[in-house]
Amino acid sequence: MTTASNELSISRFINAAPAKVWKAWSRPEHLARWWIPRPIECKVIKLDLRPGGGFETRMREGEGDFKPHVEACFLDIIPEQRLVWTTTLAEGWRPTEPWLALTAIISFAAEADGTRYAARVLHRNAADSRRHDELGFQQGWGTAIDQLAALIREIP
Repeated sequence: MTTASNELSISRFINAAPAKVWKAWSRPEHLARWWIPRPIECKVIKLDLRPGGGFETRMREGEGDFKPHVEACFLDIIPEQRLVWTTTLAEGWRPTEPWLALTAIISFAAEADGTRYAARVLHRNAADSRRHDELGFQQGWGTAIDQLAALIREIP
């Protein structure tokens, strides 16, 4: 769903408590299994869940080398409720020039017997937002959330 001209959003109900969804987000071994749509493989380099902490993932298709995917900095963390990160900063608040500048606000809200998982993605301008949408924001992020929901069934 597109909201403001420089913002994209997506939301899904996940049939698990926020604590379990958080566990799948906050542990590198779990994040690597759902963060990028299959068959692309994800490698978590950094997942330092604190303001100023680094968030870095790499990706690869087939047997090739891992290539950059996300290099970001966490801005705000409220366990089991919200994560905010941006690609305009790297670990330790170091400014970067990403290929796509964005700030993601991920929320985990208790709903019925599960969690309303929502992502609001803010872009520098409408053109960047359109570009991200055209690159397949809804399909890519939606597939990742579906993979997250499936993985949660395997997590104790």
